[in-house]
Amino acid sequence: MVQRSLGPGAIQGYPYRVRALTTDISRGELRPYFLWDEDVSTDELRVILGEPDSYRRDQLMGKMLREARDLDVWAFVSPMEVARVLPRLGRRLGNRRRFWEFLIEGWRSDGLLAG
Repeated sequence: MVQRSLGPGAIQGYPYRVRALTTDISRGELRPYFLWDEDVSTDELRVILGEPDSYRRDQLMGKMLREARDLDVWAFVSPMEVARVLPRLGRRLGNRRRFWEFLIEGWRSDGLLAG
């Protein structure tokens, strides 16, 4: 078996250096805590979520809605955007699907969200 050097700062299992995780989502150069399995910075996530609908955008939005604290989600997308994509992302949300449906439907019934 050939041993190869991973280089300074690399984490075992990753062929390259990955960004540190952070709960401070204002730190654009770091990975948000809810993308623990993706080497995507907060700034890169904002760019991807600001683009037109795509498989990659849905993938990252689904991870964010599934893994992030609900208050942190609003730093990236609006309630209207969540309501718009929720039917398409439902299967990606696991147990959090019911939470998002409850929240969006509640806001709609209270007149806080068009719909």
